[in-house]
Amino acid sequence: MNGLEGKRVVVTGGTSGIGEATCRRFRDEGARVVAVADRTEGFPDAVVCDVADPAEVERAFERVDEVLGGVDVLVANAGISLRRPFLEIEESDWQRVLDVNLGGIFRCAQQAARRMEEGVILMTASTNGLTGHELYADYNASKAGVVLLARTLARELAPKIRVNAVCPGYVLTPMQRAEYTPDMLAAVDATIPLGRHARPEEIAALFAFLASDDAGYITGAVLTIDGGETA
Repeated sequence: MNGLEGKRVVVTGGTSGIGEATCRRFRDEGARVVAVADRTEGFPDAVVCDVADPAEVERAFERVDEVLGGVDVLVANAGISLRRPFLEIEESDWQRVLDVNLGGIFRCAQQAARRMEEGVILMTASTNGLTGHELYADYNASKAGVVLLARTLARELAPKIRVNAVCPGYVLTPMQRAEYTPDMLAAVDATIPLGRHARPEEIAALFAFLASDDAGYITGAVLTIDGGETA
């Protein structure tokens, strides 16, 4: 990708799944990368942070300043998911999902934007934020919020900062494997035109493109990458 060599990149949720694959892709492109995550065992260059906590987010970006000297690209990817019927969602669960998935992206985007003269902010939303999915009312609501947050920031922060949201469909991540049995995964694959879950590396490739100079006229976009599921 053009223009990623030497870029200072922060990836939240960067030690697992899509985030880990994204860190690897940006490093392969020659970028300098810091992962931000709540668990960082085995990742010596990662910064510990609960993105639901404003004070921790502020401290994490201060640490990023020390390591990178600023931020050119933020991939706001950290998120959690709880699979349960709407009538069984506890108030604390609802608040936690919103605080991490939507509030965390808001906080990290604000910290990153304050450090950018020019830059790119990318957000992990979901096809769950575009259409209804049973058993994920809190998750769906949070991801729908991410879509509108991205579109709003694209307008407010232009022309210096580009902001886009990526909406993956089913991705074979540790979080997905924890929630779905092999039979459930196979049943999902049967409903996807391309016949399989996405690989985390495929989502990472889209993030790399959107952060590159090749995507210099793309902002305010909501890009679906779902193997044709929502078609």
